[in-house]
Amino acid sequence: MAAALIIETLINFINIYLLLIFVRILLSWFQSTEWAYSIMAFLSPITDPYLNIFRSIIPPLGGLDLSPILAILALQFMSSMLTQVPAIF
Repeated sequence: MAAALIIETLINFINIYLLLIFVRILLSWFQSTEWAYSIMAFLSPITDPYLNIFRSIIPPLGGLDLSPILAILALQFMSSMLTQVPAIF
């Protein structure tokens, strides 16, 4: 029972973190606007430590940062693995 609650909490955290990464990616296209910059200033310290792990694997190519794609895939894989854990118990 407690294990299922912990797993559900982790899945919810991953989903919220995925949403934050998506918002950060979308707002990076609108950096010139003040409202987008203020939100990016809030999201960057939250998402950049995780994204920097993947930036060290895939450096930006010609100004195009592909590391969020790999980071999102890793989080989705982790979430799908966690959804299958309750079936074991």
